[in-house]
Amino acid sequence: MEREKLLAAIIENAIDGIITIDDRGLIENINPAALELFGYPSRDVLLGKNVSVLMPEPDRSNHDGYLANYERTGRQKIIGIGREVNGQRKDGSIFPFRLGVSEIRFSDRRIYTGFIHDLSRQKEDEIKIRSYTEELEEKIKDRTRELLKSINELESAKEHMSALFQKERELNQLKTRFVSMASHEFRTPLSAIQLSASLINKYVEKHDIESVEKHTSKIKNSINNLTTILNDFLSLEKLEAGKVMATPQWFDIFTFAEEIAEEMQLMTKQKQTIVYEHQGTTGKVFLDQNLLKNCIINLISNAIKYSGEDTMIQFKSIVSEHELMLEVKDNGIGIPSTEMKSLFEPFFRAHNTGDIPGTGLGLNIVKRYVGLMDGTCTCDSEQNVGTTFKLNFKF
Repeated sequence: MEREKLLAAIIENAIDGIITIDDRGLIENINPAALELFGYPSRDVLLGKNVSVLMPEPDRSNHDGYLANYERTGRQKIIGIGREVNGQRKDGSIFPFRLGVSEIRFSDRRIYTGFIHDLSRQKEDEIKIRSYTEELEEKIKDRTRELLKSINELESAKEHMSALFQKERELNQLKTRFVSMASHEFRTPLSAIQLSASLINKYVEKHDIESVEKHTSKIKNSINNLTTILNDFLSLEKLEAGKVMATPQWFDIFTFAEEIAEEMQLMTKQKQTIVYEHQGTTGKVFLDQNLLKNCIINLISNAIKYSGEDTMIQFKSIVSEHELMLEVKDNGIGIPSTEMKSLFEPFFRAHNTGDIPGTGLGLNIVKRYVGLMDGTCTCDSEQNVGTTFKLNFKF
């Protein structure tokens, strides 16, 4: 009797819920902890009822089938194993708990005892932890994205600064080369001007008109050389500053090129001839006239400069549908094959130019002007045979 009282006292005061049912699933006993878990005020309400009243669907409808299946097959699903399940309170709310079921045979009866451990707080904590984890992961992703963005910005800034340093180095090199070149190129024509001006005074006194005209021509050539040098540097400065923009418009290339050829004929050496030819059923093109004129003048000037007297310079324009090809061909000193790769670099001058004046900027400017008009510039040359430049544009 004392042992029964002790056992009853243990069950009544157990922290976890304890429910006993018979082999039909009817509740025979339920302790206070279980009543509190399921929200029932007293055990009288539940005694004799099927334990399925404490279960949500679909377990409620399937419970009797579980018992019948166990009694028929002996296959355990919860009994002696334990698992997490859901319970339904009196108010209809659902909560999770861990259920352990043991089977007891007593006085030829089969009794099942269920031990119920509430998992509500544990599940809430798991949800909170999961939420915190997801939030933390999202923050980590955000921070990672921000970090990657910062790294990319730093890399971009680094590349930008590197480009600026490289640009500064190039500009410093250009300045150095300019000072070196200018000290030579400016001195030569200025000395020629000074000498010719002095000699003219003497020839005027002697009324030697032929000598006066000869030295006047030298002064004009020297001034043209100085003007070319200054124009090259002004063009280069504008290109470096990004101030040059292509402004295309429709015009007739035949009239345009013919006028340039006539102007340049006045600058040729003795018995040099510029022959202009146009091919195509139309002469209409859509390009920037100023940039194109600068390119043509530069190429023809080079042809005049690097060709001898009594030579012919061929200038050709070919217009097909939405395309223009310009060609300037001479039979001058040509360009050494080993130096062709440097042809369009600023300040580059081939070693065979000798004392022929020049800045080495003209072809670099031509290349960049052609690029602004989305064209291409190519060169074929053979030393002591001649040079051909071709400009191609699509419009």
